[in-house]
Amino acid sequence: MEPPSCLDDMPPSAKLIYKVLEHDGPLTQKRIVEESMLSARTVRYALDRLDECEILKEQVYFQDARQSLYRLQTPAEETAEEPGVEAA
Repeated sequence: MEPPSCLDDMPPSAKLIYKVLEHDGPLTQKRIVEESMLSARTVRYALDRLDECEILKEQVYFQDARQSLYRLQTPAEETAEEPGVEAA
């Protein structure tokens, strides 16, 4: 998976979290903090930046509905969300 071009303008923390999610798959914010060794505030900021770039998907974490599960958006999901493009 090739990193999107919008990642070039992101802070280093967002790039690190992108790589953590790319390598480890869907994670809660708590697990991202543990894996990246960044502060919770830095992780929240980086997740917001990745979400603005529309390369992040947030889902309900069914084991604990108070938490969210974060993962990278797949290229098929990106295409399906573009206006005028129908999903196959």
